[in-house]
Amino acid sequence: MKKNYYITTPIYYPSAKPHMGHAYSSIVADFFARFKRIEGYKVFFLTGTDEHGLKIQRAAENNKKKPLEFCDEISKTFKQLSKTLNLANNDFIRTTEKRHHKSVQNLWNILEKKGEIYLSKYSGWYSVSDEAFYLENEIESKEGINVAKTSGSVVEWLEEESYFFKLSNWQNKLLELYEKNPNFILPKSRKNEVVSFVESGLKDLSVSRKSFSWGIQVPSNKEHIIYVWLDALTNYISALNYPDTENDKYKNFWPADLHMIGKDILRFHAVYWPAFLLAADLPPPKRVYGHGWILSGEEKMSKSKGNILDPVEIINDYGLDSLRYYLLKEVSFGNDGNISKDKLISCINSDLANNFGNLCQRVLAFVEKNIGLEVPKIDTFNEDDLIILNSFSENYQNLIDFINNQNINSYMNFIVDQMFVANKYFNDQEPWKKKDDDKRLKAITYTSLELIRKISILLYPVIPQSSLKALNIFKIKEDEINIDTIKNNSFLKAGSVINKIDILFDKVIIND
Repeated sequence: MKKNYYITTPIYYPSAKPHMGHAYSSIVADFFARFKRIEGYKVFFLTGTDEHGLKIQRAAENNKKKPLEFCDEISKTFKQLSKTLNLANNDFIRTTEKRHHKSVQNLWNILEKKGEIYLSKYSGWYSVSDEAFYLENEIESKEGINVAKTSGSVVEWLEEESYFFKLSNWQNKLLELYEKNPNFILPKSRKNEVVSFVESGLKDLSVSRKSFSWGIQVPSNKEHIIYVWLDALTNYISALNYPDTENDKYKNFWPADLHMIGKDILRFHAVYWPAFLLAADLPPPKRVYGHGWILSGEEKMSKSKGNILDPVEIINDYGLDSLRYYLLKEVSFGNDGNISKDKLISCINSDLANNFGNLCQRVLAFVEKNIGLEVPKIDTFNEDDLIILNSFSENYQNLIDFINNQNINSYMNFIVDQMFVANKYFNDQEPWKKKDDDKRLKAITYTSLELIRKISILLYPVIPQSSLKALNIFKIKEDEINIDTIKNNSFLKAGSVINKIDILFDKVIIND
């Protein structure tokens, strides 16, 4: 069986600089990508920017710039964020690239040739901010202004000639897709939301605009611009060199294993995208996961509300791995979460500095003082040693299942428990009192070193930079990390030299 894995972030809309919501989606996707790599998969991890549409055109005009010039500048900030977040992505796609234009126009031509697209007239509510069409029952009036109920974005009444995609023809096929693939949409609450929407009846979808020019032209009618979501969603296959479906990249990685998105764009990914693909005789992705928002206080972050949390500022103040650890551990994955300075500091001081960092320092200091900086030779493990060491191999399949089901919180809980148990083991075994029992002293130190190695491997997808520093104790490099080795209790070779490391995490001093 081919061990290939394709994971994507949403491609971000660069109408303003990135915020914490963008960072969260990317960190989560990076977590899964890194885990699948150390599980032995060949991973293709994609992120990028969605650069067309009226919203971008207006933002460029407001900044007195041409749309492409504006996109070039803003896209750079998203590309830089990928580096700042230490993402292990293979590609960064922009929808203004030629490879993408070719893919979008090819998909359009197929849909048009198959009779899935027709020309008519659109009249209805449209949100420029969301680049989305809304039904009458999906809007409400607030202080005399019509807004979308889900996003709160202002909607405008729009009437213009438009091409339509025959979405209504795909209602039953979509419901069949959801039924045959019960985990196609996760979490379950999101699936229920989508199924309810589709069951209520699908109307044909407007897929072109005439009132602005910034986008990809309809191949057969240059007066029309392809709807930004039909354009944007195609990035997931244009990055695989579609329409060439015989190339290795496409054959190895499509359909995508996981589209990681925010819950606000679930309908586009779980309804429109699979419908477009099915209509073009292309396989839909295997899974769409709609995670919750990172809130600012109790509200979704938005430029208009002025409540943007800048991830770069938090990284500068507390460190990247600290932010990654906090978001993956403290946010109930699938639900909304927020950044709490007090909880972030608690994570750093309690989990990272005390539990993990202090364990590494204490064990290394003891080994250096009593054995020398090398792995001790041991004869046997006792029951206490084996119970804690075997907990990793006994839970190995559970850990794989957690990842395959996007159960981040259970994965993190296992790590936190193991850090606590490892510290307790070292304290309870009191190796400093075993200087007259050389065999026992060495067994305890070996076991403690093995626990550090196993925990560091599990932490690699979470805090890669710090994990690699810890794994340098054993001279394990990034391309040598293999999740299978957590099942091995005798991985470390007697007599091999180990390295001292600097303090992994400094405690945050709280000023009253």
